[in-house]
Amino acid sequence: MNEKIREHTIDFTNVKTYFEMHSVIRDSLDFPAYYGCNWDACWDCLTDLAGEPLYIKIIGLEVIQQKRFENEAKILIDLLQEFKHYENDSFVDIIQIEIIDQKNGTKTFLE
Repeated sequence: MNEKIREHTIDFTNVKTYFEMHSVIRDSLDFPAYYGCNWDACWDCLTDLAGEPLYIKIIGLEVIQQKRFENEAKILIDLLQEFKHYENDSFVDIIQIEIIDQKNGTKTFLE
């Protein structure tokens, strides 16, 4: 059975606060309204998506890295990296995560 890939774009371009950052994550990934706006809740909601073919594009990560959220950007990338390899790489082939750096014009895929 060939499943359709669910595409999500997380755009941090206009984020100014920690809450806005998590609101963008929640809305972009279609997390439930009760999403707790913290990294534990993010992990819980991400793992609910496991098993589906996913393409996640991240735009504006450099925006939150340049603000006082540099550590938060690293946590997000680490979390997404771990999610890609969730359950002993069971889903590594069906989860694609691309980071687009608008400042440098580069694109990177998480391995």
